[in-house]
Amino acid sequence: MRASSILRIRIITGVLLFLALILIGRLYQMQILQTNDYRAQATRQYVHTATNVYDRGSIYFTTKDGEEVAGATLKVGYILAINPIEIKNSSSTYAALSALTPIDKDDFAKRAAKRGGDTYEEIATKIPEDTADKIKALKLAGVHLYQDQSRYYPAGQLESNVVGFVGYDGNDLSGRYGLERYYNDRLERNKKKVSVNFFAEIFGNLGVFNFDSKTKQEADIITTIEPSVSRALDAELTAIHEKVKSKFTGGIVMDPKTGAIIAMSIVPGFDPNNRNDVDVSRFNNPLVEDFYEMGSIIKPLTVASGLDAHVITPETTYFDAGHLDMDGYTIYNYDKRGRGTIPMQEILNQSLNTGVAFIEKQMGKKTFRDYFTSLGLGTETGIDLPNETHGRIDNLSSPRDVEYATASFGQGIAMTPIETIRALAALGNGGLLVTPHVVKKIRFTDGTEQEISQPDPTRVWNESTSETISRMLTIVVDKALRKGAKKNEHYSVAAKTGTAQIANPKGGGYYDDRYLHSFFGYFPSYDPKFIVFMFTVEPQGVKYASETLTDPFINMSHFLINYYNIPPDR
Repeated sequence: MRASSILRIRIITGVLLFLALILIGRLYQMQILQTNDYRAQATRQYVHTATNVYDRGSIYFTTKDGEEVAGATLKVGYILAINPIEIKNSSSTYAALSALTPIDKDDFAKRAAKRGGDTYEEIATKIPEDTADKIKALKLAGVHLYQDQSRYYPAGQLESNVVGFVGYDGNDLSGRYGLERYYNDRLERNKKKVSVNFFAEIFGNLGVFNFDSKTKQEADIITTIEPSVSRALDAELTAIHEKVKSKFTGGIVMDPKTGAIIAMSIVPGFDPNNRNDVDVSRFNNPLVEDFYEMGSIIKPLTVASGLDAHVITPETTYFDAGHLDMDGYTIYNYDKRGRGTIPMQEILNQSLNTGVAFIEKQMGKKTFRDYFTSLGLGTETGIDLPNETHGRIDNLSSPRDVEYATASFGQGIAMTPIETIRALAALGNGGLLVTPHVVKKIRFTDGTEQEISQPDPTRVWNESTSETISRMLTIVVDKALRKGAKKNEHYSVAAKTGTAQIANPKGGGYYDDRYLHSFFGYFPSYDPKFIVFMFTVEPQGVKYASETLTDPFINMSHFLINYYNIPPDR
């Protein structure tokens, strides 16, 4: 037994001595024989903190055929850096590099002059691959390229207020606006810092890597946005915006039955790839984050509520004197003219303020208020975009008659555009309040997918009410809008314009020369596939929405009907 123990000790000692000799030999080879080679490798590979290449999930649009198109993705580029110690002639090095990519001369000279052991100075980022190849071909001493990835938005300005962008939050990159912010916890990838063990380098780069990371569900986001529809909407809004020189113009295309947002656009927008000179206010989404008095497009909500409450029928008549006096105020029709005894249809055809005030009076304050609150006015819609706000309908808590009368035609109460289109969609979808949404599916990195379910719609009006108001709004298009010139012979279209005075926050009351124009419509009227909402703020040289937004809406209706091959219903 003693001899056996001595043998084991000798074997272990021999192995340890053998490993020690290998270690000493390897150290000698590295430190003496190959010192220059390893110094160069260290300079190239470990001159700055080793981290994984920037990574983030993608955001996709979805075409009508189900094809996914990148709205936000990653673009491969390179970091250009120098090692001042290795640079022999900074002037010639600068001349060679600046011929291929823009570089600040003074900054380069300052960095190249650093000789106090500084081996890494970053000169430029996001160098395209073709440019990087040309720089590599020069084989300039002290010049190094490191592969990197950055956030890239292939569609540029398209849907930029919806997609948002990635920016710095302190020292960290994260989603700052739009979907990038709302779904940041899904899009953001684990940030893993990698440290290389010294002994791993000694033994042939077989390393021990230490990762500092958190486990979370990482994913790509698939949206309901249809890029071709978005481009068409953006083109229409841009054309009218530039023609009437508004402060800004916006629009939404939505499926009224599901709440899926097909397109959402603001003009002027911005390019998230190049936003250095863009006013920060343009990054917000006023379709979700701001509220406005919408004017006459609210009238159909009042008429539908009156129909549903059984206080009127389409054949009901009232006497229109052209004005109403209440609580010390006088309410006028837009032209201050009276029409005498007329039926309810003319209230919509001629957009009569006195008519909807009559309907509100028949319902009574409580019933009217209950219908408007059940439409979600004054509340958030729950859309999956950040910073959603809600409208203001405080006037419907007032005891004064005049507040309810003005609310009946969309003045004195305010709402967000997304809040507005949700309420208007109930006119055509059978009387249901749906939840607007932009994302339909999340695809996790492990290959699993999660369909985003929405709350069940809530009923506001009976189906028969929806059918009746849709018929009345179709008559508006067929006979009243531009005197019937925009009637579609093969498709029923239900629509209404709105012209609202803009409130004066300083002097009270309303400006005499500032308006918000709006327009909404859905089609086909009795089984709508789309609802389109448009608005423009403070257009110049025109007073009524029928002059500004009729043609853009009609153009969008034609585009959607043709693009989706919707069968005619007439």
